[in-house]
Amino acid sequence: MITQNTIQQILHRIDIIDVVGAFVKLKKRGANYMGLCPFHNEKSPSFTVSGTKEIYKCFGCGKSGNAINFVMEHEKYSYVEAIRWLAQRYQVEIEETEVSPEVKQRQQMADSLFIINNFARDYFVKTLFETDEGQNVGLSYFEERGFSEEIIRKFQLGYALNLREAFVREAQHKGYNLEYLQKTGLVTVRNDQPIDNYRGRVIFPIHNQSGKVLGFGARILVKSDRAPKYINSPENDIYVKSKVLYGTYFARHAIDKLDECLLVEGYTDVISLHQAGIENVVASSGTSLTTDQLRLIKKYTNNLTILYDGDNAGIKAALRGLDMAIEEGLNVKLALVPDKEDPDSYVRKIGAEAFRQFIADNKQDFILFKLHVSMKEAGNDSTRKSQLVNEIAETIARIDKVEDFTRQQDYIRQCSQLLKIDEERLVDLVNKFIRDRLSKQALNEQSGKKKGGFDGPPPTEDGPSLAEMYPEYFPDGAETPAAPSENIFNTSERQERELIKILLRFGDKVFDEEQKTTVADYIFHLPYDFESLSENEIVKRILREYKEAYDQGSIPDKKMFLYHPDNDVARNVAIILEDKEAELSAAWKERFEIKTVYGDDAFRRDTISATNYLIIRKIQKLIAENQQEMSSTEDYEAQIRCLEMDKHLKQIMKELTEGVGTVIFK
Repeated sequence: MITQNTIQQILHRIDIIDVVGAFVKLKKRGANYMGLCPFHNEKSPSFTVSGTKEIYKCFGCGKSGNAINFVMEHEKYSYVEAIRWLAQRYQVEIEETEVSPEVKQRQQMADSLFIINNFARDYFVKTLFETDEGQNVGLSYFEERGFSEEIIRKFQLGYALNLREAFVREAQHKGYNLEYLQKTGLVTVRNDQPIDNYRGRVIFPIHNQSGKVLGFGARILVKSDRAPKYINSPENDIYVKSKVLYGTYFARHAIDKLDECLLVEGYTDVISLHQAGIENVVASSGTSLTTDQLRLIKKYTNNLTILYDGDNAGIKAALRGLDMAIEEGLNVKLALVPDKEDPDSYVRKIGAEAFRQFIADNKQDFILFKLHVSMKEAGNDSTRKSQLVNEIAETIARIDKVEDFTRQQDYIRQCSQLLKIDEERLVDLVNKFIRDRLSKQALNEQSGKKKGGFDGPPPTEDGPSLAEMYPEYFPDGAETPAAPSENIFNTSERQERELIKILLRFGDKVFDEEQKTTVADYIFHLPYDFESLSENEIVKRILREYKEAYDQGSIPDKKMFLYHPDNDVARNVAIILEDKEAELSAAWKERFEIKTVYGDDAFRRDTISATNYLIIRKIQKLIAENQQEMSSTEDYEAQIRCLEMDKHLKQIMKELTEGVGTVIFK
């Protein structure tokens, strides 16, 4: 684990203008910098970077955050990967906490395999371009496929000499460990002699999403009944085939911008499409799609279009990943290239623009496509048709997100028409699969509760009735109290976020000159736990971590949260701190000579307002709970206690609302 000392060194050196400027062309505009947003297509710049606030914001697509967020979002890095990238950029030596010997050994193994793979990639590229065999055999093959030198170098394609020991001799001469060379699959040992595993083959390096080489695919160039057409690296500490999609590193920005991922089968499909300018494409390398691969796609987009060969094998390969893709929430389409063609040959045959148009015109909804194919296979077989109905219902049942309800209903309607079955029957079947898949829960918590209400106060011989004692609760002479209002709460989170902004911007400011207390002192010495009063989980977490630091004797700097390792926290803090109203209010003060809320002492009033508001909301909840109890009990003494409590709570409310300066509760 990277030490906090390292992270703090990086935070002190970060310059968001420098970081963003490494990826986006920025121009100074007033106090800020502007450029074209890297996260969506735009012709007029709406992407703003503030050096003073240390945040970026796009007013077109809404993305915002800090320098670390930007690296994570743009490069699709994890927090640790982004920290390592920044450490390298700012030349900060990374310190890591002590780990167990087993973990340390795994880390060293992974580092060693990456180093060997980088060496091998460079060796194979050099062999391709700088040896006679590489040029005559390997480079000729790539040129016959129509690959330009530019695209060959971009994908770092290479060639392994058709010699038994050319690579392994060079690797051992450079000092690389034979055991590790075997783990990568580059070398094998036969009869106690190490030999090159990929000899006489063209080489396709396989990169992870940050550009590191995980392994290799090696294609033979001569027909052989004994040797497989492709050899791939064996799985090891850094290469797990089910978690990798070929070309992700080169496609990630295009997928993000176009909000669509094209999925093909092979390496050459990816390379040909990239050369044609169609860059939002990755390959499954001929394997069935896995959940990890689908989640990798979902990091960039929810829209997946599968491009497979139009033969039966291609169709079946496409259908294998359907249910998993649907369950992951992906919007899946399918476009089958004409029979006897593949994406590689077809894009070279018709050109890039025609290929794009072909995809747009021919991509079909995956579920409906599956239904058509399965119906054709079932023919008049009634047993197979019945099985098909169940299969389609189970597939549709996987679309269970609330926001996809309409989409699910559309599928039910269309599929019932195509299957010629009653729509209600299909609805029932879909719901059955949903029920079977979800965990059993008590769906109606109110079923065992008494519905409440009482038939008026018991008769009394001496003293007034409840209606006479508390007329405000018995409207129009009614004998039972009014039911509590269902809309009693103001559920807005604005004041919760305002409290966070106050703590981060003004926590160390003096709140009371005489007592020498800070804003943080005032907030955390009130007799209320604001974490428990909050309804937003991110706000709760920020308050908790801020309070922990405060209890240890320090008031956290806003950078602690602006560069928080949890991307959700950092992103929300960036949004909270991005305060355009402050700049507008300053202008109003100069132009109209009016007192604004952002004067020198405004933070004190804002602190009182924000804390009072949250306390009021808590009291509103207590009032509602108390009124609910009052309306549901038949016990006369309990009713008296509830009514007295109600008056007490409302008196507190009145005092607090006077502090806020606004009538919140009527």
